[in-house]
Amino acid sequence: MDTVSLKKKLSDFSELVMFQHSVFSLPFIFVAMVVAAEGWFGWRLLILGALAAVTARNYAMGVNRYLDRDIDALNPRTRNRPSVDGRVNGAQMIGFILLNALGFILVAWAINDLAFKLSVPILLILGAYTLFKRFSAMAHLVLGLSLGLAPIAGAIAVEDRIPGWSLWLAAGVTFWVAGFDLLYSLQDMEFDREHGLHSIPSRLGAKRTLALAALFHGVTVVCWELFVQSADLGGWAQLAVVFSALMLGYEHYLVRKDFTQIDRAFFTVNGYLGFVFFGLIVIDVLMRN
Repeated sequence: MDTVSLKKKLSDFSELVMFQHSVFSLPFIFVAMVVAAEGWFGWRLLILGALAAVTARNYAMGVNRYLDRDIDALNPRTRNRPSVDGRVNGAQMIGFILLNALGFILVAWAINDLAFKLSVPILLILGAYTLFKRFSAMAHLVLGLSLGLAPIAGAIAVEDRIPGWSLWLAAGVTFWVAGFDLLYSLQDMEFDREHGLHSIPSRLGAKRTLALAALFHGVTVVCWELFVQSADLGGWAQLAVVFSALMLGYEHYLVRKDFTQIDRAFFTVNGYLGFVFFGLIVIDVLMRN
Protein backbone atom coordinates (compact mmCIF):
# COMPACT_ATOMS: atom_id res chain seq x y z
CA MET A 1 0.00 0.00 0.00
CA ASP A 2 1.50 3.34 -1.07
CA THR A 3 1.59 6.45 1.12
CA VAL A 4 -1.48 8.03 -0.45
CA SER A 5 -3.54 4.85 -0.05
CA LEU A 6 -2.39 4.47 3.55
CA LYS A 7 -3.37 8.05 4.41
CA LYS A 8 -6.76 7.51 2.77
CA LYS A 9 -7.36 4.29 4.73
CA LEU A 10 -6.35 5.96 8.00
CA SER A 11 -8.73 8.80 7.20
CA ASP A 12 -11.52 6.29 6.56
CA PHE A 13 -10.91 4.59 9.93
CA SER A 14 -10.81 7.98 11.67
CA GLU A 15 -14.18 8.81 10.11
CA LEU A 16 -15.45 5.34 11.01
CA VAL A 17 -14.90 5.85 14.73
CA MET A 18 -15.35 9.65 14.66
CA PHE A 19 -11.98 10.02 16.37
CA GLN A 20 -12.57 13.68 17.18
CA HIS A 21 -15.28 12.64 19.64
CA SER A 22 -12.58 11.35 22.00
CA VAL A 23 -12.77 14.84 23.51
CA PHE A 24 -15.78 13.67 25.54
CA SER A 25 -13.98 11.00 27.59
CA LEU A 26 -10.34 12.15 27.72
CA PRO A 27 -10.82 15.20 30.00
CA PHE A 28 -12.58 13.15 32.67
CA ILE A 29 -9.96 10.42 32.70
CA PHE A 30 -7.38 13.09 33.41
CA VAL A 31 -9.60 14.89 35.93
CA ALA A 32 -9.63 11.67 37.95
CA MET A 33 -5.90 11.17 37.55
CA VAL A 34 -5.08 14.71 38.67
CA VAL A 35 -7.33 14.45 41.72
CA ALA A 36 -6.04 10.97 42.63
CA ALA A 37 -2.41 12.06 42.33
CA GLU A 38 -3.10 15.45 43.95
CA GLY A 39 -1.28 16.99 41.00
CA TRP A 40 0.98 15.73 38.24
CA PHE A 41 0.80 11.96 37.80
CA GLY A 42 3.80 11.49 35.49
CA TRP A 43 4.47 11.04 31.79
CA ARG A 44 4.14 7.26 31.94
CA LEU A 45 0.54 7.38 33.19
CA LEU A 46 -0.27 10.24 30.83
CA ILE A 47 0.72 8.13 27.84
CA LEU A 48 -0.88 4.94 29.15
CA GLY A 49 -4.08 6.78 30.10
CA ALA A 50 -4.37 8.31 26.64
CA LEU A 51 -3.70 4.94 24.99
CA ALA A 52 -6.31 3.25 27.18
CA ALA A 53 -8.90 5.89 26.31
CA VAL A 54 -8.23 5.75 22.58
CA THR A 55 -8.13 1.96 22.27
CA ALA A 56 -11.26 1.55 24.39
CA ARG A 57 -13.19 4.07 22.34
CA ASN A 58 -11.93 2.68 19.04
CA TYR A 59 -13.04 -0.78 20.13
CA ALA A 60 -16.49 0.43 21.20
CA MET A 61 -17.06 2.45 18.03
CA GLY A 62 -15.76 -0.39 15.87
CA VAL A 63 -18.26 -2.82 17.43
CA ASN A 64 -21.03 -0.27 17.00
CA ARG A 65 -20.27 0.38 13.36
CA TYR A 66 -19.84 -3.31 12.53
CA LEU A 67 -23.09 -4.45 14.15
CA ASP A 68 -25.09 -1.45 12.93
CA ARG A 69 -24.23 -1.74 9.24
CA ASP A 70 -27.72 -2.92 8.33
CA ILE A 71 -29.42 -0.09 10.23
CA ASP A 72 -26.98 2.60 9.08
CA ALA A 73 -27.53 1.63 5.44
CA LEU A 74 -31.22 2.55 5.77
CA ASN A 75 -30.78 5.88 7.57
CA PRO A 76 -30.13 8.90 5.29
CA ARG A 77 -28.02 10.46 8.07
CA THR A 78 -25.66 7.48 8.31
CA ARG A 79 -25.68 5.75 4.93
CA ASN A 80 -22.43 7.44 3.86
CA ARG A 81 -20.40 6.05 6.75
CA PRO A 82 -17.27 4.07 5.75
CA SER A 83 -18.81 0.93 7.28
CA VAL A 84 -21.77 1.21 4.90
CA ASP A 85 -20.37 2.52 1.64
CA GLY A 86 -17.59 -0.08 1.43
CA ARG A 87 -14.56 2.07 2.26
CA VAL A 88 -13.98 -0.17 5.29
CA ASN A 89 -15.15 -3.75 4.84
CA GLY A 90 -16.33 -6.25 7.44
CA ALA A 91 -13.01 -8.09 7.73
CA GLN A 92 -11.13 -4.84 8.23
CA MET A 93 -13.57 -3.78 10.95
CA ILE A 94 -13.20 -7.10 12.78
CA GLY A 95 -9.42 -6.77 12.62
CA PHE A 96 -9.69 -3.19 13.92
CA ILE A 97 -11.94 -4.29 16.79
CA LEU A 98 -9.62 -7.14 17.83
CA LEU A 99 -6.50 -4.99 17.55
CA ASN A 100 -7.93 -2.29 19.80
CA ALA A 101 -9.32 -4.80 22.29
CA LEU A 102 -5.89 -6.41 22.58
CA GLY A 103 -4.26 -2.99 22.81
CA PHE A 104 -6.57 -1.96 25.64
CA ILE A 105 -5.88 -5.17 27.60
CA LEU A 106 -2.12 -4.77 27.18
CA VAL A 107 -2.23 -1.13 28.27
CA ALA A 108 -4.31 -2.13 31.32
CA TRP A 109 -1.74 -4.82 32.15
CA ALA A 110 1.02 -2.20 31.97
CA ILE A 111 -0.88 0.12 34.34
CA ASN A 112 -1.55 -2.14 37.35
CA ASP A 113 -3.17 -5.41 38.45
CA LEU A 114 -6.63 -3.99 39.13
CA ALA A 115 -6.77 -2.28 35.74
CA PHE A 116 -5.79 -5.56 34.08
CA LYS A 117 -8.40 -7.59 35.99
CA LEU A 118 -11.15 -5.14 34.98
CA SER A 119 -10.08 -4.75 31.35
CA VAL A 120 -12.23 -7.54 29.88
CA PRO A 121 -15.39 -6.66 31.90
CA ILE A 122 -14.96 -3.06 30.75
CA LEU A 123 -14.73 -4.19 27.12
CA LEU A 124 -17.94 -6.18 27.53
CA ILE A 125 -19.75 -3.10 28.82
CA LEU A 126 -18.34 -0.94 26.03
CA GLY A 127 -19.61 -3.38 23.43
CA ALA A 128 -23.09 -3.67 24.94
CA TYR A 129 -24.54 -0.38 23.68
CA THR A 130 -25.22 -1.53 20.13
CA LEU A 131 -27.01 -4.65 21.31
CA PHE A 132 -29.07 -2.82 23.93
CA LYS A 133 -30.63 -0.37 21.52
CA ARG A 134 -32.15 -3.28 19.62
CA PHE A 135 -34.25 -4.37 22.58
CA SER A 136 -34.15 -1.73 25.32
CA ALA A 137 -34.52 2.03 25.63
CA MET A 138 -31.91 1.81 28.41
CA ALA A 139 -29.28 1.94 25.66
CA HIS A 140 -28.83 5.68 26.32
CA LEU A 141 -27.74 4.94 29.88
CA VAL A 142 -25.51 2.08 28.73
CA LEU A 143 -23.75 4.53 26.43
CA GLY A 144 -23.47 6.95 29.35
CA LEU A 145 -21.99 4.22 31.54
CA SER A 146 -19.47 3.39 28.82
CA LEU A 147 -18.01 6.88 29.07
CA GLY A 148 -18.69 7.04 32.81
CA LEU A 149 -16.14 4.29 33.32
CA ALA A 150 -13.41 6.69 32.14
CA PRO A 151 -12.90 8.58 35.43
CA ILE A 152 -13.03 5.35 37.42
CA ALA A 153 -10.30 3.97 35.15
CA GLY A 154 -8.29 7.14 35.65
CA ALA A 155 -8.47 6.82 39.44
CA ILE A 156 -7.53 3.15 39.27
CA ALA A 157 -4.49 3.99 37.15
CA VAL A 158 -3.12 6.23 39.90
CA GLU A 159 -4.37 4.62 43.11
CA ASP A 160 -4.86 0.93 42.15
CA ARG A 161 -8.29 1.16 43.80
CA ILE A 162 -11.67 2.81 43.26
CA PRO A 163 -12.02 5.86 45.56
CA GLY A 164 -15.52 7.00 46.48
CA TRP A 165 -15.25 10.42 44.84
CA SER A 166 -14.57 8.77 41.48
CA LEU A 167 -18.01 7.11 41.62
CA TRP A 168 -19.70 10.52 41.89
CA LEU A 169 -17.60 11.85 39.02
CA ALA A 170 -18.45 8.75 36.96
CA ALA A 171 -22.16 9.01 37.76
CA GLY A 172 -22.11 12.62 36.57
CA VAL A 173 -20.42 11.63 33.31
CA THR A 174 -22.93 8.79 32.84
CA PHE A 175 -25.96 11.09 33.08
CA TRP A 176 -24.21 13.84 31.12
CA VAL A 177 -23.59 11.52 28.18
CA ALA A 178 -27.01 9.85 28.43
CA GLY A 179 -28.63 13.30 28.46
CA PHE A 180 -26.89 14.60 25.38
CA ASP A 181 -27.42 11.25 23.62
CA LEU A 182 -31.15 11.75 24.17
CA LEU A 183 -30.88 15.14 22.48
CA TYR A 184 -28.79 13.72 19.64
CA SER A 185 -31.27 10.86 19.14
CA LEU A 186 -34.05 13.35 18.42
CA GLN A 187 -32.64 13.45 14.88
CA ASP A 188 -33.54 9.78 14.37
CA MET A 189 -36.85 9.74 16.25
CA GLU A 190 -39.02 8.91 13.25
CA PHE A 191 -36.48 6.51 11.76
CA ASP A 192 -36.27 4.59 15.04
CA ARG A 193 -40.06 4.29 15.19
CA GLU A 194 -40.28 3.00 11.65
CA HIS A 195 -37.56 0.39 12.19
CA GLY A 196 -38.45 -0.77 15.70
CA LEU A 197 -35.38 0.61 17.45
CA HIS A 198 -35.81 1.19 21.17
CA SER A 199 -34.69 4.78 21.59
CA ILE A 200 -36.37 6.95 24.21
CA PRO A 201 -37.31 9.69 21.69
CA SER A 202 -39.12 7.14 19.52
CA ARG A 203 -41.18 6.08 22.55
CA LEU A 204 -41.73 9.33 24.44
CA GLY A 205 -41.69 11.91 21.67
CA ALA A 206 -39.70 15.14 21.51
CA LYS A 207 -41.30 17.08 24.36
CA ARG A 208 -40.91 14.39 27.02
CA THR A 209 -37.45 13.48 25.75
CA LEU A 210 -36.34 17.08 26.19
CA ALA A 211 -37.70 17.04 29.74
CA LEU A 212 -35.94 13.75 30.54
CA ALA A 213 -32.65 15.02 29.09
CA ALA A 214 -32.96 18.11 31.30
CA LEU A 215 -33.55 15.85 34.31
CA PHE A 216 -30.50 13.75 33.45
CA HIS A 217 -28.38 16.89 33.20
CA GLY A 218 -29.73 18.13 36.50
CA VAL A 219 -28.58 14.85 38.05
CA THR A 220 -25.21 15.39 36.36
CA VAL A 221 -24.70 18.71 38.11
CA VAL A 222 -25.70 17.23 41.48
CA CYS A 223 -23.30 14.30 41.05
CA TRP A 224 -20.42 16.59 40.11
CA GLU A 225 -21.13 18.76 43.14
CA LEU A 226 -21.00 15.64 45.30
CA PHE A 227 -17.72 14.70 43.60
CA VAL A 228 -16.24 18.08 44.53
CA GLN A 229 -17.34 17.68 48.14
CA SER A 230 -16.28 14.04 48.40
CA ALA A 231 -12.82 14.80 46.98
CA ASP A 232 -12.53 17.82 49.33
CA LEU A 233 -11.88 20.22 46.45
CA GLY A 234 -12.22 23.98 46.63
CA GLY A 235 -13.56 27.09 44.93
CA TRP A 236 -12.15 26.49 41.46
CA ALA A 237 -13.77 23.05 41.41
CA GLN A 238 -17.04 24.61 42.53
CA LEU A 239 -16.68 27.01 39.60
CA ALA A 240 -16.28 23.98 37.31
CA VAL A 241 -19.67 22.71 38.49
CA VAL A 242 -21.30 26.11 37.98
CA PHE A 243 -19.77 26.41 34.51
CA SER A 244 -21.04 22.93 33.63
CA ALA A 245 -24.56 23.84 34.73
CA LEU A 246 -24.48 26.97 32.57
CA MET A 247 -23.14 25.09 29.54
CA LEU A 248 -25.76 22.36 29.88
CA GLY A 249 -28.45 25.00 30.17
CA TYR A 250 -27.14 26.64 26.99
CA GLU A 251 -27.14 23.27 25.25
CA HIS A 252 -30.83 22.79 26.04
CA TYR A 253 -31.58 26.33 24.95
CA LEU A 254 -29.98 25.67 21.55
CA VAL A 255 -31.84 22.41 20.99
CA ARG A 256 -35.23 23.70 22.14
CA LYS A 257 -34.83 26.78 19.98
CA ASP A 258 -34.03 24.85 16.80
CA PHE A 259 -33.48 21.12 16.27
CA THR A 260 -31.01 22.00 13.50
CA GLN A 261 -28.72 23.16 16.34
CA ILE A 262 -28.35 19.62 17.69
CA ASP A 263 -24.91 19.07 16.10
CA ARG A 264 -23.66 22.39 17.50
CA ALA A 265 -25.02 21.55 20.94
CA PHE A 266 -23.65 18.02 20.83
CA PHE A 267 -20.14 18.65 19.58
CA THR A 268 -19.20 22.22 20.43
CA VAL A 269 -20.88 22.78 23.79
CA ASN A 270 -20.04 19.38 25.26
CA GLY A 271 -16.48 19.57 23.96
CA TYR A 272 -15.88 22.91 25.67
CA LEU A 273 -17.57 21.67 28.84
CA GLY A 274 -15.16 18.77 29.30
CA PHE A 275 -11.98 20.73 28.71
CA VAL A 276 -12.98 23.73 30.83
CA PHE A 277 -14.08 21.38 33.64
CA PHE A 278 -10.66 19.69 33.46
CA GLY A 279 -8.80 23.01 33.42
CA LEU A 280 -10.62 24.34 36.48
CA ILE A 281 -10.02 21.12 38.42
CA VAL A 282 -6.31 21.31 37.58
CA ILE A 283 -6.18 24.89 38.84
CA ASP A 284 -7.96 23.87 42.03
CA VAL A 285 -5.58 21.01 42.75
CA LEU A 286 -2.48 23.06 41.97
CA MET A 287 -3.65 25.96 44.13
CA ARG A 288 -3.95 23.59 47.08
CA ASN A 289 -0.41 22.23 46.73
